[in-house]
Amino acid sequence: MNVMLPNTALSDVPAVLLPYQQAWIAMDDQLKVAEKSRRIGLTWAEAADDVLIAAADGGQNVYYIGYNQDMAIEYVEACAMWARAFDRAASEVEEGLWDDGKEDIKTYTIRFPGSGRRIVALSSRPANLRGKQGVVVIDEAAFHDKLSELLKAALALLIWGGRVRVISTHDGVGNPFNELIGLIKAKKRKGAVFRTDFTEAVAQGLYRRVCLRLGKKWNVEAEAAWVRDVYDFYGDDAEEELDVVPKESAGAYISGVLIEARMQLIPVLRLAKKDDFGQLPEYLRRAEIDLWCRETLLPLLDMLDPAREHVLGEDFARSGDLTVLSPAEIGQDLVRRVRFQVELRNMPFAQQRQILWFILDRLPRFRAAALDSRGNGQQLAEETADRYGHYRIFQVMLSDKWYGTELPAFKQAFEDATIEVPRDADVKDDLRAMQVIGGVPKIPKTTGQGKKGERRHGDSAIALALMWFASSQDVGDTTIHSALPRESTDMLRGF
Repeated sequence: MNVMLPNTALSDVPAVLLPYQQAWIAMDDQLKVAEKSRRIGLTWAEAADDVLIAAADGGQNVYYIGYNQDMAIEYVEACAMWARAFDRAASEVEEGLWDDGKEDIKTYTIRFPGSGRRIVALSSRPANLRGKQGVVVIDEAAFHDKLSELLKAALALLIWGGRVRVISTHDGVGNPFNELIGLIKAKKRKGAVFRTDFTEAVAQGLYRRVCLRLGKKWNVEAEAAWVRDVYDFYGDDAEEELDVVPKESAGAYISGVLIEARMQLIPVLRLAKKDDFGQLPEYLRRAEIDLWCRETLLPLLDMLDPAREHVLGEDFARSGDLTVLSPAEIGQDLVRRVRFQVELRNMPFAQQRQILWFILDRLPRFRAAALDSRGNGQQLAEETADRYGHYRIFQVMLSDKWYGTELPAFKQAFEDATIEVPRDADVKDDLRAMQVIGGVPKIPKTTGQGKKGERRHGDSAIALALMWFASSQDVGDTTIHSALPRESTDMLRGF
């Protein structure tokens, strides 16, 4: 049975739990994962929720698993405190042993006679949770020796209505804890991710709570000094321990072998203009580009399958870097197949719009497009949304938050063989340019060069990621939202 208890906790102790602690308790997902800073009291808040779960009529048993005995003792003491605060009848803490199949593990148990349930805190990881029901709390998960095995055992409880809470600071990008977070963000595993760093915790009252507990008077200067001392204490490890940024792994975010495995013979059309092209009258530029579109793009567009939905991703640049357009088909097998790719260099704004709209007008069952809306790209994205509908033109402000949320799913597409991209050396280099920087997968600020010595900045990688993002959005039935017929597009030009 699922027991809805978080709101009870919030109403019982509105002034005790800080906002981020309340937010963690309020999450009611069967599997929830907290990536957090050190020593911000999240386990303490979890203990409050666990007492209410175990003490409630029809509640559940709670199994807490730390990686050492001190953690188990600290947790069970917090549970005993909360039981008294909530006036829930509970037994004294009992010590016992858990038969792990390999060794006896020391346990600490609190029983709630009213509900018949209990909280069991273990001093080590049990490899065998079979036959158990209830809530499993895995604390400082990244530091368990065999976390993958423990997670596998714990997640089996979800089948019978149990819940799993995974709480930890980070211990490197390649840690199973960070990989679990990536799977959830990529929507490959159901669950929710919660994040609180040290700065956020302080802003929400952590140091004020420290002062209250120590009987000290709070002031701004003392808080700033305390924060500096904490960061100085962690030194080079502060980014991971306090700022919730797992230490970087070496190499590319997506391996070269994996990229090549998803490459097919797909046309890459490159069009570059010299500076004097932008000085021509606009009608001459429009005529030249229109001819190029009809001679080069139209044959490829005519080959698209009219029965399949199509999407597009665009990375924008006016000069220096490239504008890249990546139209793709969503296959019957749900594989996103890029059908051709357009790279534009030093192309005037008006002609970029002309080429983009030429393609969008002719995409069969056009589903959605995601356009780079940073800087100068914002105007084109907005005009395109006005033309084709804001419900299916996604104006994306690329940021660390967007990268951290969306790129795990993009990477997973390569691992699951649900994407096909052009077999092209520059496209491969762009995708290889993605790295984990500050805990976030993204393109570094430094630029690279294409095979002909021209500057690139991971442009096609961003276009492909935006294509994948567009293909994942729910925009409704595309059979009644077709692109404009070609004749209508020409007749309506200028209106």
